[in-house]
Amino acid sequence: MATAAALSLRRAAAACVLVLALALGAAAQLSPTFYDGSCPNLQSIVRSAMASAVQQEPRMGASILRLFFHDCFVQGCDASVLLDDSPTLTGEKNAGPNANSLRGYEVIDSIKSQVEAACPGVVSCADILALAARDGVNLLSGPTWAVQLGRRDTRTASQAAANSNLPSPSSNAATLISAFASKGLDSRDLVALSGAHTVGSARCTTFRSRVYNDTNINAGFAAKRRQICGAQSGGTDGNLAPLDASSPVRFDNGYFRNVVSQFGLLHSDQELFGAGGGVDGVTAQYARNGAAFSRDFVTAMIKMGNISPLTGSAGEIRGNCRKPN
Repeated sequence: MATAAALSLRRAAAACVLVLALALGAAAQLSPTFYDGSCPNLQSIVRSAMASAVQQEPRMGASILRLFFHDCFVQGCDASVLLDDSPTLTGEKNAGPNANSLRGYEVIDSIKSQVEAACPGVVSCADILALAARDGVNLLSGPTWAVQLGRRDTRTASQAAANSNLPSPSSNAATLISAFASKGLDSRDLVALSGAHTVGSARCTTFRSRVYNDTNINAGFAAKRRQICGAQSGGTDGNLAPLDASSPVRFDNGYFRNVVSQFGLLHSDQELFGAGGGVDGVTAQYARNGAAFSRDFVTAMIKMGNISPLTGSAGEIRGNCRKPN
C-alpha cells in the first residue's frame, strides 16, 4: 500500500505535469504548420495574390503591413479592423487613425475568396492578414519569416480602442514607448516596427505640423514637403509624400538613415533620434546596419502577431472578412 507521503509526491508530480502541459499548450496555440493538413496551398495562394497586388501597385505592400499593425494594436490580432459598420456593430474603419487612411481591404477580400474556394471555412481572416503582411514586406525586398498561424476571427470591434490605442503621428517618444509597452513590445520592438515606414506614403494631414512647426527637420526637406502640403487644412489634406523618399518602395534601412539626418517625415519618426527618448542608439544602429534592422524587425513582427490572438473555440472563422457569420 502506498504511504501518504508517496501519494502526496505522486499528486505533486501529476500537478507539475498538468501545469507543464498547459504551458506548452498555450505556447503551441499558434504554429507555422497549423494549416499544413487542412489547407496545404494556403501560403502559395496568399503569396500569389500579394505578388499580383504589389506588382499592380507597389505601395500596397506597405498598406497591408499597416492594416496588420492597426489590427493587432486593437483587441489583438483578430481581424477586428476588417469588420464593416452595420446596424448592430460599430467597426474600427471610421476611427480617427483609420478613416480615409487605411486601405487594402479589397486585397484581403480577394485573398479570402480564393482561400475559401480552396478550403472553405478553415482559414481565418486574421491569419490571412498576417500572411499577407509578411509577403508584402518580402515582395518589396524585405525579409521573410515563418508566420505563426492558428488565430480565429473576432465577432466584435472597438472604435473607441482604435482611437485610444493606436499611436499618433504627433506622438513623442515617451508616448510611443508606453503604447508599445502596453502591448508587450519593448523599445527595440518600437524602433524596429517603426522601420516599416521605409515603405509607403503619408497624407499631408499627418505631416503638416512637422514641416511647418518642428525645428529638428532638414530645412530643404521641409521646404520641399510644404510645396505639396499647404499650411492650412483644406485642398491639400490628402496629398501624399513618401515616408522614405530615398527608396519608397524598397524595404531597407533607408528610413533610419533619413531620421538620423533629420529627414523624418512624421513627428513620431523624428522622435526616434535626437529627441531624448532613449532610443537613439537603436536607431543609429539600424541606420548603420541593415541586417540588424531586418533581424529585429522579424522578431518584432512575430511578437506583435502574438498579441492576444483568439484560438481554440474562441471567435470564429468568418466566411466574409467584413462581417461576422
